Amino acid sequence: MMLGFVSAILPDLSLEEVIVFAAETGYECVEVMCWPTGKADRRYAGVTHVDVTRFEPAEAARIRKLCDSNRIAISGLGYYPNLLSPDAAEAAATRAHLEQVIRAAPLLGIRQVNTFIGRDWRLSVDDNWPRFLEVWQPLVRLAEECQVRIGIENCPMLFTADEWPGGKNLATSPAIWRRMFEAIPSSAFGLNFDPSHFVWQQMDEIQPVRDFADRLFHVHAKDVRVDRSRLDDVGILATPLSYHQPKLPGLGDVDWGAFFGALSEVGYGGPVCVEVEDRAYEHSLAARIAALRQSLYFLRNFIPVGGMP
Repeated sequence: MMLGFVSAILPDLSLEEVIVFAAETGYECVEVMCWPTGKADRRYAGVTHVDVTRFEPAEAARIRKLCDSNRIAISGLGYYPNLLSPDAAEAAATRAHLEQVIRAAPLLGIRQVNTFIGRDWRLSVDDNWPRFLEVWQPLVRLAEECQVRIGIENCPMLFTADEWPGGKNLATSPAIWRRMFEAIPSSAFGLNFDPSHFVWQQMDEIQPVRDFADRLFHVHAKDVRVDRSRLDDVGILATPLSYHQPKLPGLGDVDWGAFFGALSEVGYGGPVCVEVEDRAYEHSLAARIAALRQSLYFLRNFIPVGGMP
């Protein structure tokens, strides 16, 4: 396994500064954000460390040299929009941009792209299914042609009343994953698994590692603290942020020992990237850098330098 972080938490740094920081701090890889340039509509979105809209071989060569000289790998290219948005213009734009991200990856020598499935949150899973197939079957074929794997993150993207009841990402549970992989059985289609999302949904975050070992392409390391007294007050039908908070690894309810034990048991040897979304560390660049350093120190208990055999 390689220990890295998601670059979205450092929007004020250039790619060069991100890579140098990773190397100097002791990380081994970075998941690099590739959003379209411009203002974002939510936290952690809209970060552009690689602009794939104007991507040419010379720029790819420059980035590869930057990473090689600092001995930092790019674990994957990240772009996390709602590809099944009910807004037709939004859906078309996000799909076109994801296609650009997929095509850029092999120029960088990268075989991993991470994203969301998307969802029309007003509709059931069954009613979303035809659009899922319409959008994702050709996207996976494109990934296959580019020899790129797509890792789907399992965040429900359900934060506000406006996203009730379904959230903006379809791929939220093992039952839905099985249905997805049966419909699109490609070896280029898998998971970017974040255990924290299962904890606040009252689900086992360990068993999916074993059940979907062959689909684990990439892992996010984020923790979460469920406020039990608040949950008892508002119930699970409340919007999720009413009763849980994202935290740095080690500061929440994820059983990291059991989680990494399961990863090692199934032979996972890929990236594990810290995703900082802890509001206690968001007030300044210095605090966010401290969060990445603290997360590295904690996770080195489970991933030694140079990975695991």
